[in-house]
Amino acid sequence: MSNLTSPSAPGTTGTGQNQWTETVSVFPIYLALAKQLGIAIPFSQRKLPETPDQELAILVQTWLDAMDQRVLVYQLRHLLQATTMNASESGLQSLIERHLRKPTKTTFDRDKIDFLLVQYFALCAPAKIYHKRIEPADVAEVMRPILGEVAPATLTWCAPLEAMIQSLHSFRSLRELLKTNFIEQGRKVKEAAGGMFYDSSALLAFIRFNFILRRTVIELMHADLIATRAGVAKLEASDVHVIDCRNSGLSAAEPLSKVKKLADEWKQPFQKEYTERSVSQAFEKMLGLRADVENALEKIAANISDRVATEPAKGFSAESQKKTASELPPSSAALPKGSGIDKAHKSEAAQKTEPPQALDFEACMEKIWEQLIATPPLHGRSMTTVKLGETRILLSSWEVAAFVTETGVAAEDLRRAVAARAMVSTATANAKEKGHAFALDKALAVGRVEASRLQERVDVAKQAKDTEAAVNLGISTKRLLSALDEAEKL
Repeated sequence: MSNLTSPSAPGTTGTGQNQWTETVSVFPIYLALAKQLGIAIPFSQRKLPETPDQELAILVQTWLDAMDQRVLVYQLRHLLQATTMNASESGLQSLIERHLRKPTKTTFDRDKIDFLLVQYFALCAPAKIYHKRIEPADVAEVMRPILGEVAPATLTWCAPLEAMIQSLHSFRSLRELLKTNFIEQGRKVKEAAGGMFYDSSALLAFIRFNFILRRTVIELMHADLIATRAGVAKLEASDVHVIDCRNSGLSAAEPLSKVKKLADEWKQPFQKEYTERSVSQAFEKMLGLRADVENALEKIAANISDRVATEPAKGFSAESQKKTASELPPSSAALPKGSGIDKAHKSEAAQKTEPPQALDFEACMEKIWEQLIATPPLHGRSMTTVKLGETRILLSSWEVAAFVTETGVAAEDLRRAVAARAMVSTATANAKEKGHAFALDKALAVGRVEASRLQERVDVAKQAKDTEAAVNLGISTKRLLSALDEAEKL
């Protein structure tokens, strides 16, 4: 652990009452860290007074300094990404300013600052930024409350970051990204900077690089996860129960239920300290799992082709073959292009073979999750809209939090309530507007089961005197019941 001295660290050099106000703001985060890590708290206060006596101020500051030395960046990451602590803009700002104000900073401090700055940007950036090409000026605008007025400037020694950002825009798969060593390259640039890391223009460059790298990884990762889960669904529909998973480091006969569970577990953020190597290994396993699922699908397709090819040799008469062929829709190549017959056939085929794809429960949840991660809701908005096909689903703030910031049983219950409501609402809309009622019975069955389970969960929350969970889950359950009532009228 080396020491770094900032030449001109941005942020306030608050003393006295200003510093205590900052301490009061960060205190809940440190308390949560202590609870998470099982670290003793040497005083009884769980809420600090606005104006302290000198003894309490010294005791609290000493404890906070000791916590800074003990808490590692991945532990801080886990706390902020897994709880509502990440939603506190003022708390994050105070925590960043506390670390920036230190005259001498360790590499631990630098890594925490690096992480906290991009967390703050992700929290405070307007939603439109998430889908645009992020420029240095965009970062400077969002980070103004912490870094002040900064004229974005490209520092010579930050040039490797800009080159990597340009490459990130061109990636189309996670495997392409894994072939690079961008995480390690970014770390080397940071370490080579020394104290100049804290130059305001340099901080903007690192925030931009870190955020774009994170956004790219999430987008590419979810594309692979969606493909894997879609493949698992096809295997289930084909009555496959075991597949060869040696590409992902598992056995040659893994239960499909286990494969599905492994894919679902990727919804959780990393909770351990990780390096470029460990991240690459984890993603390689995920990509291997997708390859295993796709290989299993290819085997099914090959078996079907083999059966079709050998059927005539097993006693099919020419007459039966002609009958079978006559039952199949004619290929578009056999019809005159632009003819009325061709158009009528295409229209009929589209109606028969291209109804809206029925979303299963996990697919609904994944699509909602993906949209909320890609475009976090604006601050202060009580309702957020997600879109499944042509159907819009309104989510309350606590339902959004269950997807993007919270974990635990209560959050899982809320996610299931939203996914069931989305599944029922989508099936209802398709039945009303397009006459496609094929998925409605399935959606109703799933919705009824979930509604019954959720009502039990509300009772459990009430008995545990968890008022907030009981109220929030009760409202979400009523919305599901309302969607079921509407669907049952069709």
